[in-house]
Amino acid sequence: MLKPYDLPSLGDLACFEAAARNLSFKQASAELNVTPAAVSHRIKALERELDQPLFNRHYRGVELTESGALLFVALQRGFETISECVARIRNHQAHMGASISATTAMSGLWLTPRLGAFWKTHPGVAISQLIQDQGKAQGVDLSIHYGDPSSEEGETRVLFHDRILAMGSEQFAETWKIENIDDLLSVPLIHTQSGINPYTEWTDWFANFDRTAPSGPGFYLNNYLISLQAAEDHIGAVLGWEGLLGGYLSSGRLVRLTPETMESPHSFYLRIHGRASANARLFAEWLAKPA
Repeated sequence: MLKPYDLPSLGDLACFEAAARNLSFKQASAELNVTPAAVSHRIKALERELDQPLFNRHYRGVELTESGALLFVALQRGFETISECVARIRNHQAHMGASISATTAMSGLWLTPRLGAFWKTHPGVAISQLIQDQGKAQGVDLSIHYGDPSSEEGETRVLFHDRILAMGSEQFAETWKIENIDDLLSVPLIHTQSGINPYTEWTDWFANFDRTAPSGPGFYLNNYLISLQAAEDHIGAVLGWEGLLGGYLSSGRLVRLTPETMESPHSFYLRIHGRASANARLFAEWLAKPA
């Protein structure tokens, strides 16, 4: 099989470059952590392959022949180019941006609104988001989840813990004459079922207040933002995280239907994947820092 490059042994070339740069087999051997005899052996093998002497050997040292000087200059140029390329790759790895996956809802309601503040203090870090409502997060540095972080095998950071309350449009509340928690048991309810995050459901919420399972009509969706939109369109009541949906409540897009508030059984947390870059970890610590 033909070699793609007509080159002698790369080990022999590296050994020759060290000896030529130092003009000493002994110093080259110390640099390469081998014996002077090993250096001499490799250089002799290189000279035999090239059929040219590369050094003039004297009692007090060595000097390059014309062929040796030509080869040394070529190797220096090549090694300098390789060294610059390696440095650029290392620098890129150290300063590359961060990739993060989150559901549509988490990205729209919590993550994206925070990016502006992050870029004010870290303007050189690029952030790429992968919106993922189904399946497992793959090929990213970070991913956001709702659940029990202790169930993860990898490294995690808790982002926040919230309270859950029943929400709906003002028109919905008036139409169904909702005044207390028992009024919600028979009204239309919006259920969110996601493949990535096990959203707290209505049965859990009612059970927390010692109520039976709801008996009213259900409207099932697999995207939380669409669930919120359905609630805004007066279709039914929806469960909402108080901190996450503060903007909906303050703007009147949705209202609190009853005074009851349930402590969320799970946290929103960040998973740090093994491939995370230095800047991805910087972003993770920034996200997890208490407000």
